[in-house]
Amino acid sequence: MKLTELRESIHHRQAKLAVIGLGYVGLPVACRFAEVGFDLVGVEVNHARLTAIQTGNLPISGHEPGLAELLSGVILQKKLVATSEYGLLTDREIILICVETPVDSEHNPQYQALRSAIIALGSVMKTGALVIIESTLAPGTMQDLVLPLLEQSSGKKVNDGFYLGICPERVMPGRLLANLRSVSRVVGGMTLDTAQTMALLYRSIVEAELDLTDCLTAELVKTVENAYRDVQIAFANEIALICEALGGDVWNVRDLVNKSPGRQMLMPGAGVGGHCIPKDPWLLAYAVKDRDIHLEIIPAARSVNTSMPVEVMKLIQRALNSKGVDIAGARILVMGYAYLEESDDARNSPSEILVKRLVESGANPIVHDPYVREYRGSPIDMAAGCDAVVFMVKHHDYLEMDLQCLRNGLRTPILVDGRGIFRPAVVRSAGMDYWGVGVGR
Repeated sequence: MKLTELRESIHHRQAKLAVIGLGYVGLPVACRFAEVGFDLVGVEVNHARLTAIQTGNLPISGHEPGLAELLSGVILQKKLVATSEYGLLTDREIILICVETPVDSEHNPQYQALRSAIIALGSVMKTGALVIIESTLAPGTMQDLVLPLLEQSSGKKVNDGFYLGICPERVMPGRLLANLRSVSRVVGGMTLDTAQTMALLYRSIVEAELDLTDCLTAELVKTVENAYRDVQIAFANEIALICEALGGDVWNVRDLVNKSPGRQMLMPGAGVGGHCIPKDPWLLAYAVKDRDIHLEIIPAARSVNTSMPVEVMKLIQRALNSKGVDIAGARILVMGYAYLEESDDARNSPSEILVKRLVESGANPIVHDPYVREYRGSPIDMAAGCDAVVFMVKHHDYLEMDLQCLRNGLRTPILVDGRGIFRPAVVRSAGMDYWGVGVGR
């Protein structure tokens, strides 16, 4: 199939689509394309997730407005067929790959899932198919890995036997469908014709601007935007530590700084989690690993943000010491385990680091999160007999919490605020000592 034919097929919603990877990125993408009329097959190798999707049940516990209803509808109407079998992709004209691309302990990209998907797809790929990568990649990966591997596994040549491009996702848990509709996308093709064809496809589900470019630029844009955010958060976190040491209040300082034109200081906090920001700066840095370039800002920002759960640990220790309580044997209630409010996504969770440190110190951590299945329950009941309660996530449920009831259950009246959820005076009026990231004593 030529691109002119494929564009005609897209225009009439007759193109047959596939999405490989039905996680936080692939599932809403598949549902939206199915909703607007495309014939959609989704491939998912995680058995539990696949089973949930096949029965129309959302495998995400966080608050995702509209997604559960959309999934149920497209499954019930058979607009979306979910499978683990790549053999069902032999007639697919457009295939989107939405698999994870983590980094290892040395910050090197791990492309096992991507390689596996490409090899499996190549063995069944239809001649003339358009393959689009939505996963975030280190700049240069499309040219150096994706293209040769797909040519090798399929026995076809790019721009002849198949077409190739990348359109990195720009969604956040809790806003998956909203982001998919309203956030602009960078559409990178191996050729301009490919990018134009991709843009025609995405215009059926994206209401925002679509910027056409080449694959390298698209890879750079996605990794740079998350590295930029990481650096800005690291700055906010360092300012929080300065304010804390000097007896200032970072939240007041931030409000006043941001009144100055052109300033937009981000939110400090207990750490940066999720699948994107903790690894995308490393993907960007990896692209020049063998070049004569010495990077300082990106690694430094990663170091600052990774250290924030340790700073929370220091607050807990100082708070306990002020009450004559030894951390060894102390019961600590950790509020929030997901990396983001109103989400169940616990990938690279700062709370995971904190809990590990607490255990290593001999403390007895108890975890609550209203969205993470294994940590649900009554936080008031969990607080009974605890020596401190530590807020790590700004879930809406926590904003409305009765602090007096919380205090009544605590053995030691200490509240540690890692996200600026409460004002110190409010906490103290409920009879608890307040210790917060960025707030001096």
